[in-house]
Amino acid sequence: MPFARLATATTPTCHIGLGLAAVGRPGYINLGRDQDLGEDRSVETLRTRTHELLDAAYAQGVRYFDVARSYGRSEEFLADWLNMRPDIDDVVVGSKWGYTYTAGWRADAESHEVKDHGVATFERQRAETAELLGDRLDLYQIHSVTPDSPALTDKELHAKLAEAAAGGLTVGFSTSGPAQAEAIRGALAVTVDGEPLFRTVQATYNVLETSAAPALAEAHDAGLTVIVKEGVANGRLADPHAPAAVRAIADETDLGSDAVALALVLRQPWAGVVLSGAATVVQLASNLHAAVVDLDDDQLARLDALAEEPEAYWERRGQLPWH
Repeated sequence: MPFARLATATTPTCHIGLGLAAVGRPGYINLGRDQDLGEDRSVETLRTRTHELLDAAYAQGVRYFDVARSYGRSEEFLADWLNMRPDIDDVVVGSKWGYTYTAGWRADAESHEVKDHGVATFERQRAETAELLGDRLDLYQIHSVTPDSPALTDKELHAKLAEAAAGGLTVGFSTSGPAQAEAIRGALAVTVDGEPLFRTVQATYNVLETSAAPALAEAHDAGLTVIVKEGVANGRLADPHAPAAVRAIADETDLGSDAVALALVLRQPWAGVVLSGAATVVQLASNLHAAVVDLDDDQLARLDALAEEPEAYWERRGQLPWH
């Protein structure tokens, strides 16, 4: 399994990954995006920014990189970077299929992505990903599985995924929405020829949204690698938007609110990889400080008190504008 490479790494940041959702396309829902990216969001500008982030992340010990078919040109940008650095052979690359990017490189598009977990979409997007990333792809995940997703019951799809796994690809899934725990448990029950199909799960977990924790612990105990996304809640847990309690703890640790938020996730015993979604090198450096934050019991209690009901959290997330 590709994540075994991370188990032998010794850098403090080896369990922090870099996700390219925020820089692979001109529009996204992260708070502060206008300040982060400015007005020039041409393909070449974001390609350059992505490569700068990848260089900085790799130099500081990050070894997992996360993209998706729906993240604009993120797979292309990552492939370009890997092709320019053929000596780099110690990274793990994960992508996702199931959403098609539809924004046409516009931040103000009416539709940014369309979801479809059918076999035809898998086969089309698998070919598209293979054309860009080839054998550098380690992990392919179903994007945003929910309890009603046909991906949990489609036997033909399961057979196709098992075939890909037999060819050496690690197969996983990501989840979204207030019923993440139900989706995770449903996916854990999926088998092909008596063997579990999925080897990884990527889910949202942060100071404000903790509801998936028990199911993620079960997934970890079942042998899956857990990847955590949205650790700073699309900017809601980063300065200047973070709650007062998070900012106070950040002052106590002399670090950023984002580092405090990610540190809480890193300390979870089931968390294998925690993603940074940084859009700038400065943000990335601040995120990576999470690896050295040592939260005491009082600070942990104050953070625990901030958890929201999942329905409220996801309703708020759904209202975040695309910038």
